[in-house]
Amino acid sequence: QVQLVESGGGLVQPGGSLTLSCAASGSMFSTLSMAWYRQAPGKQRELVAVISRAGARNYADSVKGRFTISIDNAKNTAALQMNDLKPEDTAVYYCKHIATNYVARSPSTYWGQGTQVTVSS
Repeated sequence: QVQLVESGGGLVQPGGSLTLSCAASGSMFSTLSMAWYRQAPGKQRELVAVISRAGARNYADSVKGRFTISIDNAKNTAALQMNDLKPEDTAVYYCKHIATNYVARSPSTYWGQGTQVTVSS
């Protein structure tokens, strides 16, 4: 079983920065990848960034050059550094963790509770 705790959201002015953190805890798992999704008011949830255990990264076009995802395999923690934030980045951000379950020997997907990011002057 895996529990995800997200932190780092808040209110920031346009052009500012925030860093989100997603920490996976529990036992009997090995992380395969971690990702960040977001859902803005009136919009569907979208993939923002994903990183594999090996460090391969992929970003949505809208955040390329501004956001950076990283992973600490030893701590089972992913971070999303967000720079040059824009009002359109306002959303609830969700962490998604894909991990191998040692008991089932198969991947499982876990979601964080979501953290609010608001970009406004």
